[in-house]
Amino acid sequence: MQSLLFAVVASAGLALGAVIGMRSMPPVRVLAALLAFASGALVAALAFELFEESFVQGGPIVSAAGLAAGALVYVMLDVWLDRQATAAGRSASGIVLLAGVLLDGIPENLALGTTLAAGAGSVALLVAIFVSNVPEALVGARSMCDNGRSVRFALVTWCGAAVVLGIAIVAGSLLLADVDESALSVILAFAGGAVLAALCTTLFPRAYRDGGPWVALATVAGFLLAFTLGSMAP
Repeated sequence: MQSLLFAVVASAGLALGAVIGMRSMPPVRVLAALLAFASGALVAALAFELFEESFVQGGPIVSAAGLAAGALVYVMLDVWLDRQATAAGRSASGIVLLAGVLLDGIPENLALGTTLAAGAGSVALLVAIFVSNVPEALVGARSMCDNGRSVRFALVTWCGAAVVLGIAIVAGSLLLADVDESALSVILAFAGGAVLAALCTTLFPRAYRDGGPWVALATVAGFLLAFTLGSMAP
């Protein structure tokens, strides 16, 4: 039940963002601030929950290898996706954004599932994923409609993505519940490496590009909130 609740809350950000995108388009700086806030929260959740747990369970070598592997796999997929986006052009920008959200979201949601499997779900990571999903879906759904897709198509597509990412949380929780500590350490570190790579290549650059240097304050606020939530967890 806890994994289902986490899945619903995390994925609700995508559905909410798509609905908002159909009605209005908030200022770009507001969206940038949301991305920056989510990025700060992800940094705190990654450092103090994902990787710290991996380091404690598996030791420095295992956790470092998992972190590097996760980052490498993410970067390779991200480079491939960029090439597809260049070939597709503007007409497919909404679909490309959707693919990018899935690429970013699957490791994040699997990581959230693994924290549930490890015994205590990360509320900080849950908040970060929810907040980051809202602007991603908002811009993506709006882009689909601006390029000729129907409102129904955009809503169904992004709600479908929400379901996929929700399933990733539940799968991470159920399938990894009985995994031994060393294997779970690698999985946590791998997910953490993918999330860290996503921050470096996508979230931080986009937030700074659209919001300027002031978004750093939103990043600090997100970090502080996630760290506080994590320190309050039992």
